[in-house]
Amino acid sequence: MCIRDDQVLLARWIDKQGRPEWTLPGGGMEHGEDPYDTVLREVEEETGYLVEITGLLGVNSRNVTTSRRFRRTVHHHGVRLVYEARVTGGELRHEVGGSTDMAAWHPLAEVPGLRRVGLVDIGLQLWRERPVTGRATVPGQE
Repeated sequence: MCIRDDQVLLARWIDKQGRPEWTLPGGGMEHGEDPYDTVLREVEEETGYLVEITGLLGVNSRNVTTSRRFRRTVHHHGVRLVYEARVTGGELRHEVGGSTDMAAWHPLAEVPGLRRVGLVDIGLQLWRERPVTGRATVPGQE
């Protein structure tokens, strides 16, 4: 969660149906990589910014079942760590050849009108409420 001047930094990715959706900058860890280092790397890759992590806001667990190639069904359990960070350097740019195609600052008041993934709402709730449990309770997004 990078928030400044009542704006949140988001990255845009294309869903399986080819539609763009806004998400939090971040992504998967490389084998053996520390989560802290993953955040620094992923934010720079997707936005061009260097960031300093200022806190761990919470953890979100998500279970989904999807169909894959060759008609296989796959169960995926994702554990998502939501950090708070502030920009310390770099320049806003779009990712080339990655999982996202652009990054932008969005006014917090306009986020509800964006086509976005549920993690954006979870992150915003964690940022606003800072629950002691580190767990968001966004309806339908657990």
